[in-house]
Amino acid sequence: MQANPYQQFMQQSVSTMTSLQLIVALYDKSEQELKKAIYFVENKQIENANNSIKKVQDIVQLLNGSLKMKYEVSDSLSSLYQFFEERLIEANIKKDTEILRELIPFFNELKEAFSEISKKG
Repeated sequence: MQANPYQQFMQQSVSTMTSLQLIVALYDKSEQELKKAIYFVENKQIENANNSIKKVQDIVQLLNGSLKMKYEVSDSLSSLYQFFEERLIEANIKKDTEILRELIPFFNELKEAFSEISKKG
């Protein structure tokens, strides 16, 4: 069975990304999923909201698990990821769009910071 051309493109794109580009893409995907979750909650599509929030949780866990603790910034990022996980769980339980909105600027700021680092490297 031949793979979907879009899936092939995405897989090739991901496999050619640097670590920093991949991190930027994960932050971007998190932002997108948070916005989707807000939309889904507001439109009473609870299962879809749950799925979007869980995708962000999976990304946060992946980011946290990939930290190299030999770097000073890793402790701070780990604490921030822990905060994100706690807020995402609470937002998912309560279906609270305010918590979801509160998280978007964090992901945006991290995306911008890592994007700048990627450009310099």
